[in-house]
Amino acid sequence: MPHTPIDQLLARTHPYDALSDEDRVALAKVAGVQEVEAGHLIYRLGAPVTALCLIERGQVNITDEHAEVLSILGPGNSFGERGLMRDGIAPVNAITTEASRIITIPADVFHSLIKNNPTARRFFDRTRPAATKQQDITTMAVADLMTPAPLTCRPDTPLIEAAGQMRDRHVSCIIATEAEDGPVRGILTTGDITARAVAEGLDNHVPVGDIMTPDPLTLPPSALVADVLHTMVERGITHMPVVEAGRLAGILTQTDLTRFQATSSAALIRDIVTAPDADAIAKVTAKIPELLVQLVGAQNPHQVVTRLITDIGDAATRRLLTLAEAELGPPPCPYLWLACGSQGRQEQTGVSDQDNCLILSDEMAEGDDAYFEALARFVSDGLDKAGYFFCPGDMMATNQKWRQPLRVWRDYFQGWIDRPDPEAQMLASVMFDLRAIGGAADLFDGLQARVLEAAAGNSIFVAHMVANSLKHQPPLGLFRGFAMARSGEHKNTIDMKHAGVVPIVDLGRIYALTGKLTIANTRARIEAGMEAGVVSGSGGRDLLDAYDLIAEMRLEDQAAQIKRGEKPDNFMAPASLSDFERSHLRDAFVVVKTMQSAAQSGRGYLS
Repeated sequence: MPHTPIDQLLARTHPYDALSDEDRVALAKVAGVQEVEAGHLIYRLGAPVTALCLIERGQVNITDEHAEVLSILGPGNSFGERGLMRDGIAPVNAITTEASRIITIPADVFHSLIKNNPTARRFFDRTRPAATKQQDITTMAVADLMTPAPLTCRPDTPLIEAAGQMRDRHVSCIIATEAEDGPVRGILTTGDITARAVAEGLDNHVPVGDIMTPDPLTLPPSALVADVLHTMVERGITHMPVVEAGRLAGILTQTDLTRFQATSSAALIRDIVTAPDADAIAKVTAKIPELLVQLVGAQNPHQVVTRLITDIGDAATRRLLTLAEAELGPPPCPYLWLACGSQGRQEQTGVSDQDNCLILSDEMAEGDDAYFEALARFVSDGLDKAGYFFCPGDMMATNQKWRQPLRVWRDYFQGWIDRPDPEAQMLASVMFDLRAIGGAADLFDGLQARVLEAAAGNSIFVAHMVANSLKHQPPLGLFRGFAMARSGEHKNTIDMKHAGVVPIVDLGRIYALTGKLTIANTRARIEAGMEAGVVSGSGGRDLLDAYDLIAEMRLEDQAAQIKRGEKPDNFMAPASLSDFERSHLRDAFVVVKTMQSAAQSGRGYLS
């Protein structure tokens, strides 16, 4: 079989070297050749991409819309696959910097190549599907396990009538609503009938509303079954209504879960709920590194791993609040403990500090702060003992600045929005990730909605937020390398938190702000931003792929550190990766840089 120069080039270039001789010769026959001078624009950002390009000789720069160089490619490098694998549109520019010879592979041939050759598919596709494994119920979405269309009645329905419906449907609960698609007002279980009606000798015609559990805890269909397990264990409940957009979508009960074994994360939470003091809580949270290794080893997606680990931090916080009130007495006025940072976003890993604050009721009287100062110290000290070390920036409820009445918090946010100086931008960035953990949740609901409305409506504030988000840059070096620490303790490593994950977190926050989205989780923000139209489908999918790869590599490196008996951190040595992994990690960083450029220009994606 004769070998042409193109065939010989393909035979010594990955991933084309994985093709059979017959397929490689066939590919060489349909490949084109471009001889171009320096300065030739192979494709322009937003233009159609019709072929995969392979550099035989010369150099090509990949640049963003601001002409900033994202990557320098040389002989043996391929490019153009991102446009071909998405919507056929170039997300960047490709321009030669010297006379070059480019081999072009038509789009249809490229798609056939990645469809029929696993090696080529893995090389060009940045996504990394999870290994085949037995599905763990705790990582399933509630929607996949809940009972849809649960039994309902009005709160004024006589008990005997509701009980008859439960008997006829063979169910253990009935949901009280004012209308079929109205909000959940309460839940009546067989346990409620026994303990609150039969045991007290109430009349059979007493309204359901008199003995039901009002305003029960609910979760959305997108929540994990682990969220239900954790809440049931922590709160001692057996039934969980599932609500979406204010409407009842289903019910998930303990009976639905009895055939499955609870995960170790649920077991840890069970131990935390009964812990008598901070020392006992610390003994439980000391098992988190082992849990992280197990979860990563089971190929769970990063968003599942971090959610389960964050649930443990939430449970520890609420238990410490309960222990604090037991020691200090009941609070003098309503309060709400909130988490920000990674806990607020439900993205905690094996390395987490504490970022928290207290919103106090405007009803608080002079002198009440002494109680909340003591409560904050009790909880923060307990969290530190449990491995959630004190915030280096002192952004904790122990700092009086972050322990204020609701009216002061309103002034804080309004001031940051009206006067967006660098400090205001930093504080606003942290506080937009707030999530209620324990206390009177209604103290935050109205505040969050008003702040998002005001912030999104202030174009100067949004512009400053975007500029602030660009302070964290992906670690891209030239010539397809990484920008690494060159000295010090972490020499020749990449900071996978501040240079890897944080730039994506910042982008997700911008999408949430411009779309007025109350979601705090980064991945959920990107998905919701796509649905709201603040980031395009192509850009969002690319960013999700990049985020998944970066976040999972970070967790895998932490798990490897733990298995070596080391304390996990966020610094990863690229030298520990294979050439394949390094190539894909760098491609992911290029995506992040591209999306940062898009945000800077006010567009969701370069198209």
